[in-house]
Amino acid sequence: MTRTIFVLNGPNLNLLGEREPTIYGSTTLADIRQMCLAKAKTLGFEIDFRQTNFEGELVESVHQARKDACGIIINPAGYTFTSIALLDALKTFDPPKIELHISNVHAREEIYHRSLVSRIATAIMIGFGARGYELAMEAMAGMVGAAKS
Repeated sequence: MTRTIFVLNGPNLNLLGEREPTIYGSTTLADIRQMCLAKAKTLGFEIDFRQTNFEGELVESVHQARKDACGIIINPAGYTFTSIALLDALKTFDPPKIELHISNVHAREEIYHRSLVSRIATAIMIGFGARGYELAMEAMAGMVGAAKS
């Protein structure tokens, strides 16, 4: 069985550290990637870390995860609330799926309160800032098997 976790990031997350720092903080996506790589190593996993602004590319990443991943951590960003295509792709992935959001979406405008992805997520990580990625990695390691000491 593969020990690779796909960490998928949707539109505009490439602008972390610049875009609305009062909501998303000053940590960049490159910083988050490094945090995930370090955490994965301590847990005995590999990661495939991706970001795209294109819905179809995100769907294709889920399709690839079906063959290559033991779990998906996904921050679908704006596609959380709009993408039936992403929802349908995630339905085809049987291993654990963690939906992740940097901000507490329920404390924000109502448009951010209805996630399509939550309907099929194994777990949801919301409002922990960039640290949520590390927490999600730990949770995923527990879901897919004992973490390496």
